[in-house]
Amino acid sequence: MRTRPALALAAAATAAALSLLQAAAPASATDADVPVLTTVGLGGTPVAPGDVLNASLATGTTATLHSSATGTSGVTCSQSTFVATVTDNPVAPGTATESVTAHTFPSASCTSNVAGVLGVTSITVNNLPYTSAVASDGLVTVAPADGSTIQTTVVLRTLLGSISCVYRAAGLTGTADNTDNSITFTDQQFTKASGSSLCFANGFFTAKYAPVTDSGQDGGPSVFVN
Repeated sequence: MRTRPALALAAAATAAALSLLQAAAPASATDADVPVLTTVGLGGTPVAPGDVLNASLATGTTATLHSSATGTSGVTCSQSTFVATVTDNPVAPGTATESVTAHTFPSASCTSNVAGVLGVTSITVNNLPYTSAVASDGLVTVAPADGSTIQTTVVLRTLLGSISCVYRAAGLTGTADNTDNSITFTDQQFTKASGSSLCFANGFFTAKYAPVTDSGQDGGPSVFVN
């Protein structure tokens, strides 16, 4: 006659113990708040503010600054890299922010097919650092400091000597893709601020950087956008 009450008490005790264990257990990865930027994969290891992100051109691609969005005349570089420090990485969905501290185009990797131009002496990105924002939907925006502009100075060797072409933009817009951990900029328009007639009036910048990696974590894993 006491079997059922005893079983009921045992079941109640077991349930109470399980409840205590569940309360004491840490939240799982699926329960935890996931930030906008992670490594390893979606919902993976959070990227910490202060971590430095790096990326070079995607394999087999080039960075171009063409005189028109549909043209092929301008400057082409087979090498380019950027470096950015994460300043904020909030819970997704949201927008992470970074400070772009370096953006380089080694002159030895650059050529020009503009008539009268013999070669590229240097390409310098001015007015750094820039602020970059990466949203959960993959939208990437790059903006200069207040009162400044995004600016690039291109020095070319010509038949008449060296010339400097200065190009400016109010901002840039790109797209982040988790498929290959890339950021792509397509036909981002710059306007000539100064330079000779050999400097084309507008520059349209296109480049794909991949993979974006986090040098602040062991092994420099690729970065995902959540």
